[in-house]
Amino acid sequence: MSTENEGTAVPADRSAPSVPPTPPAPPVAPPTPAAPAGTPEPPRTEPQAESQPQAPAGSESEPQAPTGSEHEPQAPTETLPQVQAQAPAAPPAPEPAPAYSPAYAHAPAPAPAPDAAAGGWPPAPPVTPSWGAPAQPVPEAPRRRAGGLVAAVLVAALVAGGVGGGIGYWAASQRDDDPTASTTVSSGDSPASFKRDPGTVAAVAAKALPSVVTIQAKSGGTDGEGGTGTGFVYDKEGHIVTNNHVVASAADGGTLSVTFSNGKTYDAEVVGRAEGYDVAVIKLKNAPSNLTPLALGDSDRVAVGDSTIAIGAPFGLSNTVTTGIISAKNRPVASGDGASGKNSYMSALQTDASINPGNSGGPLLDASGAVIGINSAIQSAGSGYGQSQAGSIGLGFAIPVNQAKNVAEQLIKTGKPVYPVIGATVNMQDKGEGATIAPQGSGGTPSVTPNGPAAKAGLKAGDVITAFGDHPIDSGPALISEIWTHKPGDTVKITYERGGKTATATVTLGERTGDS
Repeated sequence: MSTENEGTAVPADRSAPSVPPTPPAPPVAPPTPAAPAGTPEPPRTEPQAESQPQAPAGSESEPQAPTGSEHEPQAPTETLPQVQAQAPAAPPAPEPAPAYSPAYAHAPAPAPAPDAAAGGWPPAPPVTPSWGAPAQPVPEAPRRRAGGLVAAVLVAALVAGGVGGGIGYWAASQRDDDPTASTTVSSGDSPASFKRDPGTVAAVAAKALPSVVTIQAKSGGTDGEGGTGTGFVYDKEGHIVTNNHVVASAADGGTLSVTFSNGKTYDAEVVGRAEGYDVAVIKLKNAPSNLTPLALGDSDRVAVGDSTIAIGAPFGLSNTVTTGIISAKNRPVASGDGASGKNSYMSALQTDASINPGNSGGPLLDASGAVIGINSAIQSAGSGYGQSQAGSIGLGFAIPVNQAKNVAEQLIKTGKPVYPVIGATVNMQDKGEGATIAPQGSGGTPSVTPNGPAAKAGLKAGDVITAFGDHPIDSGPALISEIWTHKPGDTVKITYERGGKTATATVTLGERTGDS
């Protein structure tokens, strides 16, 4: 198929037969009067059937095919509107019109009649005669004219493509004619002040990042060992809350430096550390006056499925923001810094926000931007809880901010942590049956402190504590994690088993100052 003139519509040829190409000869009829003198005889390409009488004006009989005469009738106008809309207007011409469009027909075009004048493409349409005038007998159309009808229908089907191609060619030719015309498509200018909607992660992060810091800790030894962690601004006086294991290496003669998201760095010093809670407070030296503390949320009101945003410096990449949800609450977790050999215990918030080494001490935010926890530990594939150089597998743990706030306030006031206790030593190895009170304490001391909270509640060695308040207990670490969510002086109901029987008792928690 030629595309040279694609988009030029061809009028439907009503003279083409709608039956097989070689119809039977029509009955003999009286000849029609001859056309006026001077009308050229149409060319004949194959034997001519007997002529039919010309239909009078307004007749419903089949219209006659064009012969090239100026007095021959034009094809009726019931062709497809799309085709008619695309047909170009042209002045009348004496040359005969081809029987079909070579642009869409698959058969070769017939050779022009010897007496036909050479004309350009497209051919001029026939001139509409005065209806009722005598006409030359019309020869039957050649068989290949059926292809012309198909071509006309194809024009209707392809007109959209033809128009598109024509417009594209016109646009290209216009650009070629005007070498200065620009071909660059310019988008609209961005708004002068684009703001994220409140509550989006981008908006929360933009507000919180200036109050989150990256902490560099170095020990006082000759090797200068240390690490990188995260913290956040707690108050306008320059106190920064973080994890104990982040600053532990610099606590004895080491150095601390704090870098904000704007790149400014300040020296800092340790105010207090709580190894059991894994919470520490440091303070900036020469703190700037424009510090903005992060708002603290209520971790007791957090629900599973709530959105979370973690900010930190995983593997030293400061100001990294990750998102997730609260996957679980009250998850008993024991973690260690890998140096002291002592564990920390927390009833943690579990999140699937990506947390890696270096996120420790950073804030876990809710959707409003309030701190609901301190990112502290991760579960790594093939290892236990704690800090590991392995990457995140979607199991991160944060200290609930309500507990961290109580510890931070105590450290700022006295520099030492205060722990609530029940006055009993429990087995830290068994798991699944509850927390069992050991036969004896460390160093041969009694496992139940005389006149202590557990003793006053009637607990004895060998009792198995199965619930603390409303929370079930399946191990010693789980019991300690729950005890440390309370304050000294709180009264809590304890469920325990003795000799196969279940009993309850009420314990008023005592206290212990400092790490032992």
